[in-house]
Amino acid sequence: MSGPDIAVSLAAGDWATALPEAEDLCLRVAAVALGVADLPAERLEVSIVLADDATVRDLNHRYRGQDRATNVLSFAALDGGSPPPEGPILLGDVVLAWETVAAEAVRDGKTLAQHLSHLVVHGVLHLLGYDHQVDGQATEMESLERALLGALGVPDPYAADEP
Repeated sequence: MSGPDIAVSLAAGDWATALPEAEDLCLRVAAVALGVADLPAERLEVSIVLADDATVRDLNHRYRGQDRATNVLSFAALDGGSPPPEGPILLGDVVLAWETVAAEAVRDGKTLAQHLSHLVVHGVLHLLGYDHQVDGQATEMESLERALLGALGVPDPYAADEP
């Protein structure tokens, strides 16, 4: 039995210079996040694109109608549908914006690796159907993020938000 098929591409930005282990980190973190899927791991396929703000801004504008960069976008292939009964299960793509992610890490006093780990977990959970637009769902997703990141040795990204 093998694990999920995770492709990571360094499309743009200074990811490789600032975080030489970015590709390996994404592979490891995504595999852990995919562990919560109620689907056979060996059939799962995910793409992670380490891009720049311009790329993410363009995607955000085209697909979400928002003309701005954001830290992470997830494009779920299943989007609530059922997976095929056989063969690969393409979950979708997670795209991250270099400048935004790097600036947020500095702003929040986190390492780039910690913040990237959080956003990869967040993005993969979106591909698995988790959401944070409704309070109950947001609580469930945040709790799952905390547990997964804790298992990876990443500090709780939400701890500073609590009183």
